[in-house]
Amino acid sequence: MTFNRIAAIVLAASLVAPAAQAVETTLQIQLGTGGGTDFERRTMVYDCSVGDPLNVEYINAAPNFLAFVPVEGEAEDIIFTAVIAASGVKYAAGQWVWWTKGPDASLYDLTLGEDAEAVKTCSEVVNTP
Repeated sequence: MTFNRIAAIVLAASLVAPAAQAVETTLQIQLGTGGGTDFERRTMVYDCSVGDPLNVEYINAAPNFLAFVPVEGEAEDIIFTAVIAASGVKYAAGQWVWWTKGPDASLYDLTLGEDAEAVKTCSEVVNTP
């Protein structure tokens, strides 16, 4: 392969790559409720041991149970889905686990090991008049 041909390929690749990165996409999800009408959407505020409070949005539309959790370093909230747990409600998304037990919640990064401490521990903020 000649130098000019290699240079042309590199130039073409460099022109295409920035355009591919600039594309913005959106995703719309439609959840079914299995024929029922049970649908709940609520936002909970958690005071955490590190950083600002977290606003976590929960969508319960059986058999789908989702949590939209802000994770430090991510541009958008991550969508977690409920998985089997021995106690509480456990949500998973890729390397992350968001586990709620009563008013307490913890965020785990599984890349740190299954026995690693939570990277964030939080308690639900209760607004009483």
